[in-house]
Amino acid sequence: LYNALGQYEAGLRENQEAVRLAPSPISYRFLAYTYLLLNRDEDAAALAREAHGKGLDSGLGAILYSLAFYRNDTAEMSRQVAAWSGKPDQEYLMLALEADTAAYFGHLGRARELSRQAASSAKRAGENEISATYEAVAALREGLFGNANRAGQRTALAKERSGGPDKYYAVVLALAYTGDESQGLADNLNESFPENTVVQFNYLPTLRAKLALNHANPQQALDALEVAAPYELGLPTLWFYNWPNSYPVYVRGEAYLAAHRGNEAAAEFQKILDHRGVVFNEPIGALAHLQLGRAYAMQGDTAKSRTAYQDFLTLWKDADPDIPILVAAKAESAKLK
Repeated sequence: LYNALGQYEAGLRENQEAVRLAPSPISYRFLAYTYLLLNRDEDAAALAREAHGKGLDSGLGAILYSLAFYRNDTAEMSRQVAAWSGKPDQEYLMLALEADTAAYFGHLGRARELSRQAASSAKRAGENEISATYEAVAALREGLFGNANRAGQRTALAKERSGGPDKYYAVVLALAYTGDESQGLADNLNESFPENTVVQFNYLPTLRAKLALNHANPQQALDALEVAAPYELGLPTLWFYNWPNSYPVYVRGEAYLAAHRGNEAAAEFQKILDHRGVVFNEPIGALAHLQLGRAYAMQGDTAKSRTAYQDFLTLWKDADPDIPILVAAKAESAKLK
């Protein structure tokens, strides 16, 4: 509960007590994850070694992958994916994480294929809702990167499959990023899950804000996100796949940019960069660098803007060259020189 609310220090104490009283693969998994959420990678690594020594590390695959990503250890990430290949209860999650990592570095073609594999693997394992969520997350990725047509195609695939609020949210947010008028779908989400705390205090405010931005109304977007503020750094889902963490923060940053409030926009995007252990390899983790560059440019701080743009372009130095947001970033960066 504490982690869901973003109260990670309280969650840490709770999970430390759980490991002390009843050590198990699950309790170790939650505690290691909480260390990562707090950017305490050394403690997470030490705990993983302790769990391994006790034979209680069977649930740590996704955590070890995330730890390796946090430390920029590509060899260890690949090792974890290989270790869980062919194991139906973990393979799909590792493929989904690998897809997000590919997208984080702009390798969008590879990300598409890995997301397809992850969705297929989950479906084979009988996890139809998870499979649909992976398709929906892939659609949102396309929307974030400016590929409206691709996003529409992936949302069509996701909509064909049943799913709960997580999948539905990803579909509607993906459509919102394409500029599609999806207010009716947002209303359906509200009506379908009227008492779901995550829907009411995270998903819906974010959707309403993005839709307001599509109508050039940044103040309405900021107003919509007020109710999300206490929970925006929490974990909407607790299945060790870091979706959809920190999207209220990202959309608020976009709203401040649209309102020409560069200083406040910069604070939001910096918040994402400061919480690497929460955001990990989500696409907004990479895009926050670009948006920070835009925010600094709006303030007239050319030096900081150049640095932020360069941080993004360094991450995407080997990216697929035709991604719309990359094309835009290069053009904007060139104007600063």
